[in-house]
Amino acid sequence: MIVVYGIKQYLNPIKAQLSNVIHGCMQDILWMPAGKRAHRFVPLEAEDFYFPDDRTSAYTVIEINMMQGRSKETQKALIKALFRQIEAEIGISSIDIEITLKEQPAHCWGFRGMTGDEARDLQYSVNV
Repeated sequence: MIVVYGIKQYLNPIKAQLSNVIHGCMQDILWMPAGKRAHRFVPLEAEDFYFPDDRTSAYTVIEINMMQGRSKETQKALIKALFRQIEAEIGISSIDIEITLKEQPAHCWGFRGMTGDEARDLQYSVNV
């Protein structure tokens, strides 16, 4: 699951394009299936979103929650691809993007009536 925060006047117009860029990077780096998209956008009022003084109103926070298993190299490749593609395709400077990867053990995930460590039919590999 991915959660994206930003000032609503800036985030709302680019949500669909940003979702496409994020998912494209997830497919390229993590080999996620095309239909495996779980993005949540949280557009905030400017007065509810405090950020560093040297950032602009385009400041965007991306939190990526995923099961443990990806290598450090894969995680770094994902972060760098996101910076590169978001800047190239949407025009948000990397100074205005903050990315956090949050990993949890598979048993801490629940979906389709089971926990992640019980799932045997995932269409992607967690260990990449």
